[in-house]
Amino acid sequence: MMKLLEKSAEEVKQTLGYRVKNGLATLADEEEACKKPEWAYRFARDIEGANIEKCQEAAYKDSWYAYLFARDVKGADIRKCEEVACKDPKLAYLFAMYVKGANIEKCQEVACKNPFWAYAFARDIKGANIEKCQEVACKDPKWAYMFAKYVKSADIEKCRKVATSDKYWANKFAEDIG
Repeated sequence: MMKLLEKSAEEVKQTLGYRVKNGLATLADEEEACKKPEWAYRFARDIEGANIEKCQEAAYKDSWYAYLFARDVKGADIRKCEEVACKDPKLAYLFAMYVKGANIEKCQEVACKNPFWAYAFARDIKGANIEKCQEVACKDPKWAYMFAKYVKSADIEKCRKVATSDKYWANKFAEDIG
């Protein structure tokens, strides 16, 4: 019975995903890998000798994989990946946080289109323009409170004005910040 199963297993065609995940892919699989952003990224990351430029072109079709490509693939064109990935506030934040050589100003411009990501950017990214982030974060009482509490060099009075416009956040502000 075992020999029959082994023989059957040898006859089953392995998918590209199976080959890449299990280290069985070869350079001959590159053409197939570059048909989808996820597999282009995984192929470039995991297969030695992969054509980085070709795989990167395929990864650009999806902003998430453009970000991952810049973060994980040696030899990636950071600027091109940044151009694709940094159209979404979350990805702009992640790009600035985890990609060596990211353009902080460019990432901040996009991250600061959303109060939460503006707050997170100011809190976590070295070299962030705190005032610019605060301007966006302090449009929402919750993020104004969070900004005042967790971002060094926040303008507390600016945060207070917005946070106190909501009863819940006004109480939190008074209890925790003063």
